[in-house]
Amino acid sequence: MGKALVITDENFSNIIAETDKPVLVDFWAEWCGPCKMIAPTVEELAAEYEGKAIIAKVDVDSNPNVSMEFGIRSIPTLLLFKNGKVVEKVVGVNPKQVLAQKIESHL
Repeated sequence: MGKALVITDENFSNIIAETDKPVLVDFWAEWCGPCKMIAPTVEELAAEYEGKAIIAKVDVDSNPNVSMEFGIRSIPTLLLFKNGKVVEKVVGVNPKQVLAQKIESHL
């Protein structure tokens, strides 16, 4: 079963640049209540889209460079990348269907 990939400042650009699959990145923090609410949804998407898309998480406290680079000011923020570029942005807790539709539209 697929599991969300952990992305750091160090491996971010490699992961985003080296795939032609959509990459959904959940920017979160341990202290963030809404982040904990959406975490199970992110893990479900990782399992459902295994082999079709990459689902990943970035802890904003441990990885400030990536967070700053993409102007993450409120969390959770989910960015969807395709071919190394941001193609979708979702801020806050959203239903799984909303996130799945965004991934589907870029497969």
